[in-house]
Amino acid sequence: MKLYPNLILEALSKVRYPGTGKNIVEMNMIEDDMRIDGNKVTFSIVFDKPNDPFVKSIIKASETAILTYVSNDVDIKGNITAKAKQILRSEPEKLLSNVKNIVAVSSGKGGVGKSTVAANLAVALARLGYKVGLLDADIYGPSMPKMFNEEEARPYMEEIDGRELIMPVEKYGVKLLSIGFFVDKENALVWRGTMASNALKQLIADAYWGDLDYFFLDLPPGTSDIHLTLVQTLAVTGVIVVTTPQEVALADARKGINMFTGEKINVPVLGLVENMAYFTPAELPENKYYIFGKDGGKKLAEELNVPLLGQIPIVQSICEAGDSGKPVALNESSLTGLAFKNLAHNVVNQIDLRNKTMAPTQRVEIKKNKNG
Repeated sequence: MKLYPNLILEALSKVRYPGTGKNIVEMNMIEDDMRIDGNKVTFSIVFDKPNDPFVKSIIKASETAILTYVSNDVDIKGNITAKAKQILRSEPEKLLSNVKNIVAVSSGKGGVGKSTVAANLAVALARLGYKVGLLDADIYGPSMPKMFNEEEARPYMEEIDGRELIMPVEKYGVKLLSIGFFVDKENALVWRGTMASNALKQLIADAYWGDLDYFFLDLPPGTSDIHLTLVQTLAVTGVIVVTTPQEVALADARKGINMFTGEKINVPVLGLVENMAYFTPAELPENKYYIFGKDGGKKLAEELNVPLLGQIPIVQSICEAGDSGKPVALNESSLTGLAFKNLAHNVVNQIDLRNKTMAPTQRVEIKKNKNG
């Protein structure tokens, strides 16, 4: 039987890439390097990423399709090569080119309400009419799916300008993505640092964020590989640091601020948010109880010469709202809703001031030393 390329391609059109409903021929995954020498056929299959989880299964399915639909005599096993596509995003500076401002929300330690602040700030800005995106970059402890009542959401892929991109979930006017949408919420993630960093890059580069005024990244607490990956991948407009008035939280917040403003990172700190600034009982709205100390965040902001963007009180409803998936910023007439609305205005003003008085932030380039 005489073999020819179209016969091979017709057989390969039976092989579908998992989750897309499309075959590998119409997805242009077959490299233009096919060679036929008698019964021996060699060619390459191009994958978006070198670590594509379906490489082996696609190659096996391709071999089977050729042996089934062309001839069992075709010498094909071991003759298919996997290649990684050269993707435009290899130039990271072009990532999120339609996003005006990229803002990281960080904290020196866990438990200070960083994710609550990030979620409500994003919602508050969306309610002010801005186009807002929010990426839950806390790979090990994603909380945004619950805070937005979207734990069962499963983002789908859509072809945009020839690329298969993840479509963010949209809720309360905010475009949202989280690693929590793609993993079992009952199981803890056990990933090495590089795996977590790669997952973050994919949620940034392989998603269709579109035109945004503000893109927020809810970072893991502390300082880690994720923080370094972020500033190497994106030119971050600035960072918002969240703390509580407690001394232990303030000490860690100071370290976080120093990390971002250090010579190697050099990302502007837009300001500090003092969360849990005081407790106000719902039945006594005029009373303030400083259960974690008074004005600790305000004093730290003055000490480090950074703006104090807001002081958010503790009210029982803020916890209930987070658990129910309805951020308190949706209720602008409430005490905390008003606090987050004021915070949103302050963030807008501070970003405008930063953009008028400072040059655009550059991505961090980590230079290797001569020994390594």
